[in-house]
Amino acid sequence: MHDESRRIEERVQRLHDQRIKNAVYAATVPFEVGAWQAPGEPVPFEEAAAASYEPFAMGTPWGPPWGTTWFRMRGRVPDEWAGKRVEAVIDLGFVGDWPGNQAEALVHLTDGTPLKAVNPLNQYVAIANPAQGGETIDYLVEAASNPDILADNFSKTTPLGDKLTAGDKPLYTFRAADIAVLDEEVFHLDLDVQVLRELMLELGEHDPRRHEIAHALDRAMDLLDLDDVSGSAAAVREALKPVLSKPAHASAHTISGVGHAHIDSAWLWPIRETKRKTSRTFSNVTSLADEYDDFIFACSQAQQYEWVRDNYPKVWARIQESVEKGQWAPVGGMWVEADGNLPGGEAVARQFIHGKRFFIEHFGIETKGVWLPDSFGYNAAYPQLAKLAGNEWFLTQKISWNQTNRFPHHTFWWEGIDGTRIFTHFPPVDTYNARFSGEEMSRAVRNYSEKGGASRSLAPFGWGDGGGGPTREIMERARRLADLEGSAKVVVEHPDEFFAKAREEYPDAPVWVGELYLELHRATYTSQARTKQGNRRSEHLLREAELWATTAALHAPGYTYPHEKLDRLWKTVLLHQFHDILPGSSIAWVHREAEAEYARVAQELHALTAEAVAALGAGDTRVFNTSPYDRADVVRTADGAPVYVEVPASGSASLADTAPPQPVTVDGRVLDNGLVRVEVAEDGTLSSVRDLRAGREVLAEPGNLLRLHTDLPNYWDAWDIDKHYKNRYTDLLDVSSVTVVEQDPLIGAIRVERAFGKGSTITQTITVRAGSPRIDIETDIDWHEAEKILKAAFPVDIRAPHSSAEIQFGHIQRPTHTNTTWEAARFEVSGHRWVHLGEPGYGVAVINDSTYGHDVSRTVREDGGTTTTVRLSLVRAPRIPDPEADQGRHRFTYALLPGATIEDAVAEGYALNLPLRVAQAAGAPEPVVSTEGEGITVEAVKLADDASGDVVVRLYESRGGRATGTLRTGFPLAGAQITDLLERPLQDAEVADGAVAVTLRPFQILTLRLRRG
Repeated sequence: MHDESRRIEERVQRLHDQRIKNAVYAATVPFEVGAWQAPGEPVPFEEAAAASYEPFAMGTPWGPPWGTTWFRMRGRVPDEWAGKRVEAVIDLGFVGDWPGNQAEALVHLTDGTPLKAVNPLNQYVAIANPAQGGETIDYLVEAASNPDILADNFSKTTPLGDKLTAGDKPLYTFRAADIAVLDEEVFHLDLDVQVLRELMLELGEHDPRRHEIAHALDRAMDLLDLDDVSGSAAAVREALKPVLSKPAHASAHTISGVGHAHIDSAWLWPIRETKRKTSRTFSNVTSLADEYDDFIFACSQAQQYEWVRDNYPKVWARIQESVEKGQWAPVGGMWVEADGNLPGGEAVARQFIHGKRFFIEHFGIETKGVWLPDSFGYNAAYPQLAKLAGNEWFLTQKISWNQTNRFPHHTFWWEGIDGTRIFTHFPPVDTYNARFSGEEMSRAVRNYSEKGGASRSLAPFGWGDGGGGPTREIMERARRLADLEGSAKVVVEHPDEFFAKAREEYPDAPVWVGELYLELHRATYTSQARTKQGNRRSEHLLREAELWATTAALHAPGYTYPHEKLDRLWKTVLLHQFHDILPGSSIAWVHREAEAEYARVAQELHALTAEAVAALGAGDTRVFNTSPYDRADVVRTADGAPVYVEVPASGSASLADTAPPQPVTVDGRVLDNGLVRVEVAEDGTLSSVRDLRAGREVLAEPGNLLRLHTDLPNYWDAWDIDKHYKNRYTDLLDVSSVTVVEQDPLIGAIRVERAFGKGSTITQTITVRAGSPRIDIETDIDWHEAEKILKAAFPVDIRAPHSSAEIQFGHIQRPTHTNTTWEAARFEVSGHRWVHLGEPGYGVAVINDSTYGHDVSRTVREDGGTTTTVRLSLVRAPRIPDPEADQGRHRFTYALLPGATIEDAVAEGYALNLPLRVAQAAGAPEPVVSTEGEGITVEAVKLADDASGDVVVRLYESRGGRATGTLRTGFPLAGAQITDLLERPLQDAEVADGAVAVTLRPFQILTLRLRRG
């Protein structure tokens, strides 16, 4: 037989694309359209319904950036269409090939009932099936003219990312608004041909099945009447039935499909637009559920449900109905799909607490899995936190984006830093927006790493980010691929069912230990530094407010614990931990609003803490310590005078002028407090840091060296930092001044001022305090650079085989060498409040109050010694998607801590991030709780969420070893229970002599519920 593959393939493609597809709608009549441009921000339906509409013609430009145009569409179904399937088909002038991040609309009835959205790949709204001839159609369509930020494929900056700079030029040209007859036979033929053609092209050239499909399509096309596609469609479909009905091989891979719509809670659009995106997509989903009984939709992010509940009650009611029918599956159990690296440990716990509770309260469903397909790496505390929240499985996909190493598993057990394991799956289809194309099906099978051990994977399908979610076309593909020779089999099912089957099939799946590090998007640890700083400070202010509110509730008669306010403030912070807000990868509008929100949160939390402290009664000036560690530090009185104080953990002390162990001396550019001696060079670097206790020099080279690197990644500017950034740099050694600014027995400080680059300045105050080896570097930057990153280096004379960086509820060790590609790929990593380097008998920590990104490297000197260098990433200057990212003022502090153990690093990390509070208060109530036993660290103290008055304490082992000790209370203790994160009892705790016995394995998290006597 002659090979006619090329002719057949080209024939089928042309006939499908130019004839069959164009005949899906058999007849159309246009709507009569009127338009009204809403002024400013979106308006309620009632205001739009009362507006005056002007006639609007097709082909007319519309839609200023971020604007809302309401269209009134009126029409009549022709009498001769009675009994046919009739739809409204609307093309707003969609652009590009990405279904999100552009024009979208929600179609309403005139009584305000939302019907369905209109999206680039989902342009229809069902009118009737069958139709009644003569029916009058009257719609109000809310159309959003969101700009296409991706129009230039991230190659150019754009002012469109903020309504303040976007201008008002119309973005779109309205193409069509019609009432149309759907030719269902042609519609199904279209899908038959698509599925077969795509399968054919994925099969091998020598596979008989490929040629069988090709010749079947060729023969079927002979039956297609080009002058009457509709009339011949049934015959063509009949000819294709034999190849469509051949069952899959018995050993075929099984893909569990679940409908999904990944909607970023903010990204290339602001939060206000996400509120509308969710309503549009959820309207589509509930409509599709009515049409397809076998459809199941998995949806995460409790915050998005709440937005719909509060703003679109009719859509909310439809969601509730779909949940009851089993077609809508709440998943994930988190408030939002948060970043996987940057939120603090307690914040991750609260993500689960607030998310899971929402689904339990509103649907009676406890979600079983963590659904995080698109975060930029995942911290190694996740398995334990997920299990403590009652989860059984974990799903993500993003690690497939690795730049260097291919992750070796798709289904595996993920083991966290404490030893907890959770069953985990990465969909080998490598997308969370699948559509069951032939290429996707083939890719899933080809990629799947578990061949021979397991035979199933999961595929989330549907258009995300405002694309409208799953479509009927995707559902039709799934039905055709349920059992088709040459393809993987598709079954649409709940993700819980998939995970149950996968675990049963593969109980001895391999184990991955430690963090899931994404070898890409490493700059998300640093971009938009003010957003990250707002998050860090909010987390610590929440801790402070909860502790002192609990103290006041226990000791101040008449004080009421502010449950509702704290709940609301936590949810605001949790929302902004979304994986495109906190990482700094959103448009300018998003980060402008985030900074304003963090300022409001801080103001309210300061007020709540002040109110709680004041409730303890008027009296002497006292110092309050929110840290879980005892503190000896220097604070300032109202007139600015420094005072040395000693304050117990989670307690308070009077502002007494206690004598420090040894005063601070300042001699020229040398600061000395008897513990450390710091010499500041003429160029402003630290030329020497001598640990006087250990009798050794800490630095191998000048410390606090500020290095300005050129920083232009290959692609994703705000997301990525590529390894070549290290090759071009300038050391900032020119100084404007080096000045002693404080010389007191309690504090010595030297200020270094520099100007550099394009008008940027940096002022650093190097401070040594009495009684502390910590050397603080308070930093004030006025930043005006572009495509640069600023790093601060501390090269220390330590031979450290690994660095230890704080993560959520513990720390992680990373090798300082680059023996393998896995280690070399970690050239930029994340950490929280500290990074520690150590050799037997000695260590050094670098502490920070708002910095996450850093790198650690090592080199061997000519004298044989080893220099290990920690470099903090201070600030970047990406230009896409926000051309003004990070421009302007930044204020933060980082510190060097010589002679530090891990426990010292933990304590000083808390100390720097939880400044002592000076306030008027009467007496000194006992700390709510205190601990005895090394490594037992209290992370949260609060009243129980059920308003019972019980005290909830979350603690963990922080050194990486076993811990045994007790927890004592500052109130009569009637009983104690160990609970899960949602404060539900797991077992009674051991109580003896009024104290709770505590035994912890390395990095174990323990939540205690304490009943008051």
